[in-house]
Amino acid sequence: MMDRRTFISARRKLLCFVAGALIAASIGTRAQPPRKIPVVGFLGYGNPEASNHFRTTMRELGYIEGASIIVEPRFAKGDPALLPLLALELVRLNVDVLYATGPAAARAAKDATSAIPIVVLDLETDPVRSGMVRSLAQPGGNITGSFLDQPAIAGKWLQLLSEAAPGRRRVGLLWDATTGTDQLVAAKAAAQSLGTELRILEIRRSDDLDRVLLDAPNAGATAVAMLTSPIISGNSKRIAEIMTRIRLPAISPFRAFADNGGLMSYGPNLLEFRRFAATYVDRILKGAKPAELPIQQSTKFQFVVNVKAAKALGLTIPQTLLLRADEVIQ
Repeated sequence: MMDRRTFISARRKLLCFVAGALIAASIGTRAQPPRKIPVVGFLGYGNPEASNHFRTTMRELGYIEGASIIVEPRFAKGDPALLPLLALELVRLNVDVLYATGPAAARAAKDATSAIPIVVLDLETDPVRSGMVRSLAQPGGNITGSFLDQPAIAGKWLQLLSEAAPGRRRVGLLWDATTGTDQLVAAKAAAQSLGTELRILEIRRSDDLDRVLLDAPNAGATAVAMLTSPIISGNSKRIAEIMTRIRLPAISPFRAFADNGGLMSYGPNLLEFRRFAATYVDRILKGAKPAELPIQQSTKFQFVVNVKAAKALGLTIPQTLLLRADEVIQ
């Protein structure tokens, strides 16, 4: 039998042991660093719609900004020359994923890091030929995303424009020189086969748009076709206003142009393109490797005709063209 003195001593030792264990556990818990919130760097020209859509998609995927994700946006404000410095700034922040919109942003991100995963949304670049990725199915590096890479679509814009406004053979081609020449070359080939004369309307930044477009009639243009560009996408409303002012029929790759009073649009569903790229950010944050995520390319296109804009321009859109439209805006 244990005497009373021995029992008290043993009890004290047990209590001290339990108290020590609890203190150690408490200290250990406090010493653990807080769980890191993933940071996504958003690199773009300055179109707030693109970043807003990205944030919306991430919320739909279950992320709460400030709690389960942090978005660090960097915008070039319409001047692509600023993108390399902005990309380096995001790399120095050691973001978990870089999301780059447009070819100049994609190139800037690629040049800035070979370690941080990059998700690209680019309607102008051939990702394989440009050296962005090894192949469409197996990108093989730190870059993946959504690419259009269908320069022949430029011929479709010229064809639709010639049907909507027959006889207008001199077409001003709005081209963002920072996106590369793939679509420009394809448009020139298509113009030759259609008997269309092109007037190249070159821009490099958003500030060029008013000057170049307002001068289009003086350059001999009787209609305008637009190539894809983040600058053109982000300024669809302004471009539609200018086309109305100078009374030239025009076609854009971006639906927002027709929605805002432009004559026609034909191109990929930009919202679906953006959503898919955002889901790749989600998959990478959950452990996927960009090298193993195949490049996504769009195969579905929307054709929208604005009949009200046609009437304002004195045009009667052929019924055969209206029947081919996915949507007719009255």
